[in-house]
Amino acid sequence: MDLKKWTQGPRRFAKGRIVRGAAIVVVAVASGWLGIMLGGPVRANVGPVEIGMSAVPSWAGETVLDAHPFGTLLFDTHNAPVALRVTLENINPARVGVILEDPRLSAQLPAMLERELREGVRTLVLRALLCSLAGGLIGSLIVFRRPGAALAGLLSVVVAIAGTGAAIALTFRPSAVVEPKYTGLLAGAPSLVGDAESIVTKFESYRAQLAKLVNNVSQLYDTVSALPLYDSDPTSIRVLHVSDIHLNPIAWNVIHSLTAQFKIDVIVDTGDLTDHGTGPEDKFTEEIGRFGLPYVFVRGNHDSKTTQKAVAKRKGAVVLDGSVKTVAGLRIYGLGDPRFTPDKSVAVDSDLDSLTALGRAHTAKIAQDPEPVDLVAVHDPTIARGFSGAAPMILAGHSHERSTEILSTGTRLLVQGSTGGAGLRALEHDEPTPVAASVLYFDRKTHRLRAWDDITLGGLGEQSVQIERHVEANPARRISPGPTVAPSPTGSTTGTTTP
Repeated sequence: MDLKKWTQGPRRFAKGRIVRGAAIVVVAVASGWLGIMLGGPVRANVGPVEIGMSAVPSWAGETVLDAHPFGTLLFDTHNAPVALRVTLENINPARVGVILEDPRLSAQLPAMLERELREGVRTLVLRALLCSLAGGLIGSLIVFRRPGAALAGLLSVVVAIAGTGAAIALTFRPSAVVEPKYTGLLAGAPSLVGDAESIVTKFESYRAQLAKLVNNVSQLYDTVSALPLYDSDPTSIRVLHVSDIHLNPIAWNVIHSLTAQFKIDVIVDTGDLTDHGTGPEDKFTEEIGRFGLPYVFVRGNHDSKTTQKAVAKRKGAVVLDGSVKTVAGLRIYGLGDPRFTPDKSVAVDSDLDSLTALGRAHTAKIAQDPEPVDLVAVHDPTIARGFSGAAPMILAGHSHERSTEILSTGTRLLVQGSTGGAGLRALEHDEPTPVAASVLYFDRKTHRLRAWDDITLGGLGEQSVQIERHVEANPARRISPGPTVAPSPTGSTTGTTTP
C-alpha cells in the first residue's frame, strides 16, 4: 500500500470540507444581506414626516439622515458593518397643521417623535432579521441544493446577526447625536472652471451665490439637527474663528453670513489677512468696520506692520500684539507673527526652536498677570505650542489645514484652515483649498469651551458645504503650567524686516 496516497486522501477530504464550508458561509451571508436590502426597508410616520428606514452594509457603521435634496446628516453612532439610513420621503401638510393648531399636541411632539421613531426602528430590526434569515436559507438552498447546506447557511446567518448585534450594542454611542456632520450641495451655484479670465468674469456671481449657500445651509442645519444647548442658550459666548483670508473677498461674504446665522459675539482673525502687506492692500480691511462686532486681529507672516495699523483704524477692531484685552467677556491675549515673508525669501517654518521659545517667553509674561487669560490667539502653530499651559484654549492658523489637539498641559490648540480658500494659491493645485471657519461656544460663567462647529465650504469651483459639531468632553479639565523661558528684550526671530 502506498502510504503517501493513503495519508493524502483524508487531507484532501478535510480541505474540501473547509472550502465547501467557507463557500456556504459566504453565500449565506451575501444572501442574507440581499434579503435585508430587498425586503428590509420600512416606512414610518414620525410626527408630520414620513420617513424610510433601511439597514445597509457599511464598514464605518453610522446613522445617516438623508434630507434630499437639501443634504445629509451623519452621526457616528456605532462601529459595526451595518449602517442605519433614514430618508425623508414626504411631509404631511394636514398633520403639520393639526400639530401647529393644537398647543397640547405641540407640547407632546418630542415624546411622540421619540415613540414613533422607536416603533419604526423596532419594525426595521424585526423585518431585517426575518429577511436576512429567509435570504440566507433560500440562497444556500438554491446554490447547494441540499437541506444540510441550507441549514448550515441559516446557522451562519444567525451567527453573523448575533455578532453584528453584539458589536452595535458594545460600541453604541448615544452622545453622537449632539455631534452631527452636515453635508449638502447647492445645484444652482456656478462652477468656476477654466483660466483666470473666466474666474474674473464670474467672480461677483460666485460671491453672491456663496453667501446664499451659507445662509440656506445654516438655516437647514439649525432646523434639522436640533441643537438645543447652543442654539439659543444665552450663557454661551459665540466666537467665530477665521484665518488666512489672503485678500479673498469671498471670506467677507462668508463671515457676514456666519455672524448673522450663528449670532456671533466676537470674531477672532489669526492672521494673513493680506498677501504682501503693502499700502494698496489696506483698502481690503475696510470691511472689518461693517460687521458691527468686535474683530480681534493678530498679525500673520504675510501682514506687515502697515497692515496692522490699517486694521487698528477700523471700527470694532481690536489689534493684539503682545497684549491682552477683555472682549465679549473673554480675556484674550494676542501676539503678532514676528516674521514678514511675503516674498518667500525666508522659509515659513524656519527656526522652529526660536518660534517655540518666543511662545514660552510670552507664557512667562502671562503668568505674571494675576488675572487669568481665557484665550490665546497667534498665527503660527509652532508659536502656539510655546503657549501651552498659558490658557485653556489657543487659536492659530497658517497651515491652511484645520486640526485640533489637546496639548500635554491640558490646553486645546485649534488650528484653522483658510477662510479665504488660500486666496489665489487655490489655483496652484489640482484640488481647491476649502473655505474654512469655526464657531466656538464658550460658557459665559466659566469662560471654558463647551462645543464648536467646524464649517467647511468647497473652494473655487466647488459647491459643497459641511458643518460638523464637536462637544468638548471635559470642559473643566485642569490646565497645568507649561515650560517657560525668560522674556526676550526684543522677542524677534529670524526673518525679513517689515517694510
